[in-house]
Amino acid sequence: MTKIALITGASSGIGEATARRLAADGWHVVAGARREDRLAELSASTGGIEFHRLDVTDRADVAEFVDRAVRDHGEIDAFIANAGVMPLSRLDAGLVEEWDRMIDVNVRGLLHGIAAALPHFTRQRRGHFVTVASIGAHQVTPTAAVYCGTKYAAWAITEGLRQECDPSIRVTTVSPGVVTSELADTISDPETREVMRIYRKDAIEPKAIGDAIAYALDQPADVDVTEMIVRPARQR
Repeated sequence: MTKIALITGASSGIGEATARRLAADGWHVVAGARREDRLAELSASTGGIEFHRLDVTDRADVAEFVDRAVRDHGEIDAFIANAGVMPLSRLDAGLVEEWDRMIDVNVRGLLHGIAAALPHFTRQRRGHFVTVASIGAHQVTPTAAVYCGTKYAAWAITEGLRQECDPSIRVTTVSPGVVTSELADTISDPETREVMRIYRKDAIEPKAIGDAIAYALDQPADVDVTEMIVRPARQR
């Protein structure tokens, strides 16, 4: 029976790479993101991927994304909470709206996914949550205080979920290091943009994270890969 995986933030980067990897492994992928045109390109170029426009900051939108998949496919096997934003800046830059955006997407978006998928996993007595956190959940760097705070929150929420869930529901946190992506393109602060250009000179491709997620999902039902940090060998 074909397994069903839902992926948020699937229009680029880690989400796109994960969708392609799981589809290649025989999963049916339900890809969600705001950029519907990018999702359409992904679906057209890769078999086994359907797509729906999704805004993870809208709780009703996330609930419908999950419920539609259950209606269409009967059950769901994995929910991969990947959507995230990273407009870094120093706190004294005072970019409060950007802080709010990170909280809305990186924290509330994750909670909306849990709220939507957990009842189905509980009813099924099986399922697998995967949260894409960040190395920022484990170390704080200048300009990244808010971002790291949101990713630590994502780590803590996911670990709490793991402890609360019945063992039939597996929970994994994947914390990428520097990955080639569009995340840094959202940095509006000029000083921070230059710092990140240097910091991100050694990066791995998103495929490495997609492969790690595929590994966690592929383990036997009695094996829970709780956490992975995947980063460039040169990153210290």
